[in-house]
Amino acid sequence: MKKNLLLIGLLLALTTGSYAQKYAMIDMEYILKKIPAYENMNKELELVSQQWQNEIDSLVKEAGEMYKNYQAAIDTLKGDEKIKRENEIVAKEKEIQQLRDKYFGPQGELFKRREAYMKPIQDDIYNAIKDISFSAGYKAVIDRASATSIIFASPDIDISDQVLVKLGY
Repeated sequence: MKKNLLLIGLLLALTTGSYAQKYAMIDMEYILKKIPAYENMNKELELVSQQWQNEIDSLVKEAGEMYKNYQAAIDTLKGDEKIKRENEIVAKEKEIQQLRDKYFGPQGELFKRREAYMKPIQDDIYNAIKDISFSAGYKAVIDRASATSIIFASPDIDISDQVLVKLGY
């Protein structure tokens, strides 16, 4: 009798624990490409980035000309004039590096602008995913675009289009 009760208890424990958790996949790259605000943001940032790069390129060209002129006149320069020109070239290169850091550095203007534009879009996507997950009972939603260890996932569990519909696209 005890064996039967133990066996029934074990079977009940195994069957209740064997219910699979529901999960879904999204493709964040696919979703972002379908959102016009994201595409507009990329175009705008590309234009601004190009303007900044042109500014830096003109300074690099100017520094190159300074160095070329210095090299051409190095034999005729006296000690103080030689040091003065070298310092001007070094100062110009330092200015270029500071400008690169200001615009393109880890905490630069491009990073700040991208973050400011992306935050509302990411928040909207997150809220749409959260709503869909709660209503469908998903326990986990995995981003296919950033999950490098996923070898295969059935298209049946991809809710990217549902997210886009929820967002109104």
